[in-house]
Amino acid sequence: LQDEETRKDYDYMLDHPEEYYRHYYHYYSRRLAPKVDVRIVILVTVCAISVFQFFSWWSSYNEAINYLATVPKYRIQATEIARQQGLLNKTKEKGKNRRPKEEIREEEEEIIKDIIKNKIDIKGGYQKPKIYDILLFQILLAPFYLFKYVVWYCWWIYSFTIKGREYGVEEKLYIIRRYMKMSQSQFDSLEDHQKETFLERQLWIRENYEVYKREQEEELKKKMAMDPRWKRYRRWMKNEGPGRLTFIDD
Repeated sequence: LQDEETRKDYDYMLDHPEEYYRHYYHYYSRRLAPKVDVRIVILVTVCAISVFQFFSWWSSYNEAINYLATVPKYRIQATEIARQQGLLNKTKEKGKNRRPKEEIREEEEEIIKDIIKNKIDIKGGYQKPKIYDILLFQILLAPFYLFKYVVWYCWWIYSFTIKGREYGVEEKLYIIRRYMKMSQSQFDSLEDHQKETFLERQLWIRENYEVYKREQEEELKKKMAMDPRWKRYRRWMKNEGPGRLTFIDD
């Protein structure tokens, strides 16, 4: 009875002894209540998710680097840069300092990967992970991002709605991205010539985007119609199909 809430329940029980079901409920709810602070549980969970996020993104980034190191286009460029900087010559030592070929090959591979990391800007889901993108920092910085978005939105309304200024390249690409319902990372992963095509066709204008969208849908239908796998699938759906019962005599 040292706890104030428990004393209140006890006094209520003395005043209302007939409500024994209520007394049982309060008694066991307090006995079985978790002793750990919910805020600590939430903090630990968020931290665990953030750590998993960071290492998962870092693994994806390394996979992308390893793949690019096997692509002839990027490998030849990286090898040429390494030769110009004299990095590959340092690995080939002679005389007593001569090392095994396997060790030299591994060192050269690391040099090529380091050059690819520094020279190629990987975008999209395989970009280099940033600590500010994990869940923990996103939650901590949420008020700042909200304030930043409100300021940006007010500036947008003032500049283009009230003042009637013309859109710049960044503003046009932003509107196009919103029409396409793509995230910033997805849009950044597109090739530069694709973005130039969007600008040439003036897709920030809603009518032009609707025309472009219908064209893409028609092109996709044609590709699916010519794809042998889709032909086999449609043939199977027509002849067999899920849910169709056939009875074959033995």
